[in-house]
Formats: sequence, C-alpha cells, structure tokens
Amino acid sequence: MKILWIFSIASLLFLLPAGCSDDNPGGSEPTPDPDPEVPVTPEDPNTLYNGIKLPDQWPPRRSYSSDIRAGMTPYYLTTSKPAVVNIAVGRQLFVDDFLVESTTLERKFHYATYYAGNPILEPDQDWERMGTSGAAFAAPFSDGVWYDETDSKYKMWYMAGGGDDGEGATCYAESTDGITWTKPTLNVVDGTNIVDQNDTQRDATVIWLDKQETNSSRRYKMFQVAGGAGNWQYHYKTSADGKIWRDMSAPSGSIADRSTVYKNPFRDVWVWSMRHNVRLNQSDPYTIRARDYYEAADPLSNRNVEADLQYFWFGPWPDEQTHPYYHNNDGSPGIYNLDATPYESIMLGLFSVWQGPENDVCAADNVIKRNQIMLGYSRDGYSWLREDMNPFLPVDENRSAWNNGNLQSVVGSPLIVGDELYFYLSGRRLQGTQEITTTGLATLRRDGFASMSGSGELTTPVLKFDGEYFFVNADLTGELRVELLNEDGNVLSGFSKDDCTPLTGDGTMLPVRWAANTTLASLQGQNIKVRFYLEGGDLYAFWISPDADGASHGYTGGGGPGLDASGLDISNN
Repeated sequence: MKILWIFSIASLLFLLPAGCSDDNPGGSEPTPDPDPEVPVTPEDPNTLYNGIKLPDQWPPRRSYSSDIRAGMTPYYLTTSKPAVVNIAVGRQLFVDDFLVESTTLERKFHYATYYAGNPILEPDQDWERMGTSGAAFAAPFSDGVWYDETDSKYKMWYMAGGGDDGEGATCYAESTDGITWTKPTLNVVDGTNIVDQNDTQRDATVIWLDKQETNSSRRYKMFQVAGGAGNWQYHYKTSADGKIWRDMSAPSGSIADRSTVYKNPFRDVWVWSMRHNVRLNQSDPYTIRARDYYEAADPLSNRNVEADLQYFWFGPWPDEQTHPYYHNNDGSPGIYNLDATPYESIMLGLFSVWQGPENDVCAADNVIKRNQIMLGYSRDGYSWLREDMNPFLPVDENRSAWNNGNLQSVVGSPLIVGDELYFYLSGRRLQGTQEITTTGLATLRRDGFASMSGSGELTTPVLKFDGEYFFVNADLTGELRVELLNEDGNVLSGFSKDDCTPLTGDGTMLPVRWAANTTLASLQGQNIKVRFYLEGGDLYAFWISPDADGASHGYTGGGGPGLDASGLDISNN
C-alpha cells in the first residue's frame, strides 16, 4: 500500500497568534496518539499540491466597496495558471478549465436528485419544538452528517428547536444506511438525544469529524455560533465520541449569525467563513449578505476571530438568480452561507444563496425566505469559481413541500456511497404561520458535478503524475480513446489513439489500457499531456493511480462505506 502524504504551508497562516498552543482549559487530556509520518514540504512553500502558486499577498485583500457584487474569478484560471499541473492527488474533475488546454467538447453541469422518501428526519420529540408557538426544527443548520469508518456508522448532528425555552439544542442521530435514522437516548440530557445545550441561543454550528487528527480526544470538533442577536460568537469544543463535549478556549470576538468553519486539508488550515451584513452607504435601507475570511492552522485561533471588513472575502456574483416574485431593492440576492468540503482534488463549496424577501416581508405575506443551494469549486480553498448559477439543490414551489423554502447546506456533504454521492440539507415549509424544518437527502453520480460532453477531443496541459494505472469516470453512448503525448505535444510510442483499447458503456472507474501497455510504468518521471477522443457521451473525471484497484489518493468528503478512516481514498489491501 502506498500512502500519499499531503503537505501543509504553515508559513502562510493568516493572523495566527504567536505562541498559540492547544491547551486544555477543561482539565487533563489523554496522551496524543503517535505522530504520523512527516509530510514532504515542497521546494517552494508558496506552491500548492497541484502546482498553483499563491499570490505574494495571502490571503488576498479585496475592497468590499468595489467588489461587493463582483463575485470571484480564480487567478489560477487566468493570469497564474501553472505551466505543469500536478495530478498526484485525487480524481481530476472537469469542473473548470484548469485541466483543459484545448477542446471541442462542451462542459455540461449536472444536478442532484431528491430522494423520493424525503424528509428523512422530522421533529417528533418535545425538545424539537420551538417554544409553544407550533414551529419545530429537526435538521442540521450546517452541523454535520459524516460516515465514520471506525465503527461503520452514518452520524448526524442537528439543531433541535429547544422545546419550551426555544433556545436551540444540538442533537445526535445515527444510521446504518444514511436514509433511516434513529435518535438514541443518551445521558447528556436525560431521556433525550441532546448532546449539547447552551444557556443562550444557538445558531449555525459545525461539527467536523477530523479524520486527520492524531489525538483521539479531539477527533470531533465543534464550532458553535451562540449568544443571540448582537452577541454572536464562535465557541470551540472537542469530543472523543461526538457526544460528550468540552469547551477548549474562550469564545471569539463579535461575528454575525450563519457563520461557519471548514477545514482545507490540502493546506492544513482551518477557514472561518463569516457572514457580514454589509451596508455600503449609511443611507441605504438594506444590507448585502456577504462573507469575511480568516484562516489558521490551529483551531484554537478561533478565539482571535472577529468579523471585520478589512478581511472582506466575497459577496454575491453579478449573475445570481433573483426571486421570481420578490425583488424590491431589499439587498437581495446575497450569500447567506458557504460550507465547504475537500473532495478528491478540489474544495467543493455549498453556497446557500438568499434571493429574498426580507424577514418582515416574509412575516407580513406568510412566506418563507428563498435560499437555494448552489455549487462552487476551488483549487486553493479561497478562490471560488461559480460558472453555473443554477441551483444544485432547488426549492419546491409547492407550499406544502418539505423543501418549499430556506434550504441550508450540511457539513460533511457529500458522502460517497458506492457510485453515488449523498448530499444532506435542511428545508422548511409553513404549517399555518409556523415553519417546520426537516432534513432531506439528494443523490448524484460520483464525480458527477460536471462533464465534458458530446463528440470531439480534449487535450490537457502538461501534467506531472505519480502512478501507473489510468482510470476514467465516463458514461459513453459511443466510445472513448485516450492518447498520451510528451510535453511538446508529440504522441508517445505505444500510447497512441490507435493503440488504446476503446472504452464503452458507463462506469465510475473504467481502466484505460493500450495494446502493449497496461500501465504507465515506462513513463515514470516524465511529464505528459493527455488527449481524449470522445465519440458520444460524458467524461466526468480521470486519474492515474499507484494502485491497480484505482484508489485515487484524494479526499473522500464526508466518507463512506468501504473507504479508509484517514479520509483519503487509499487502498486497504
């Protein structure tokens, strides 16, 4: 078994306080597990795993006054595309032009399909009600759904209404198939499945199953936004089992609600994704929902976080969809939230885009605010491409549907279940004048976010690889052939189109072979280009694996049955 260790870039930490240590304010701590093998540091610490070189100023500084509705265009797709792309980490996805030098194919985006039995989790316990008003809440508000390979369970943390006090609580559920969930009776709050309950109101919370953590007592990490309107702060907690939690540090500075956190393991940093309601001019009657950015290697840096427009990240993109019925200069559309997950060779962004109306209009007209979940893609964890503005997870216009409005993403998504990806989300419907919030499931083909489609050719830029076995994920109505070229674009002997055994059919892991070469062993140490000849169908991804079973050595999102507990797609042989 060959394990690929991902390097970190500790020298690029943003606002990391000096002398910060992972102390234990709550008492003694178990002895950490043995340290893993030390990752290999690249020659240039500003160069990422894929060949991208970070800008000298990191993170980049942006002006909210000029960029608030400009979205983002990743620098590595325009002025700073690397001369050689390293594809040693993970499946290589065609979600952007990073892997395309030239093509006559067309990129096609694909969308998830809702599970017919939704919702899969509903508020059926007293503590899931929201006070005495009739509203109820049993769904992740980011929170988390993960597959834990150490005990073969799907695990969900979700927000409950809080019962009569209505302050909100964090609950735990588990499943053997990711569809049917049980709410176990635990002893944190007797007779309930509550694992965390504050004296003050909770809002968004992130539970991150940190599969790279070497200290078992900190394997589960919680970043909870609590305190109530005007007093929101992050609270950082850890747990060995996801059920018994302990505070790890003082809370953060002042932030807004619906702020979250994600881990970028490609660079070994945590990212605080903070909502900022920006008022461009004091005379404006509305604010624009946008995000601020903070990163650090140590989660304890949470105590130094504070929303600040000098760290403005992004606001809505210029071509965001708007509400079909409400658009009255109320600040919409806006970015309500961003959750992100490492998936194979990229960071996958789940953008909850608010399209209106404002809360007072919702109350007056008895409607739910319209948030839909869109996708974005990043190769550095900061810069996001959103070429497609259509909802990946849309609302249902039927007022009685579980997902009629206010859809919110779930941390950990996607999970990899065989040849499918599982995406969890929360949705809301009105029961009279009260909102009922439940949890739903949607599925997508593995790697199925975008494909290069039709009939034609695609040539990659120069690639650096580490492996022998060539695989593709493709759904072919005709056939696919693959040709390998040297850096100058000349066909390599024995790896021509005519030498390639044509691929047909549909598969998420189809091996590519040539008449005299079943592997790329003879090309070790060489940089190559790849040319695909597609005669009908969709090409989703390719990769060169060091393992005959096709393990990609990329990140596996929220995990899944049969995958490795490290969070990497590595062989278990």
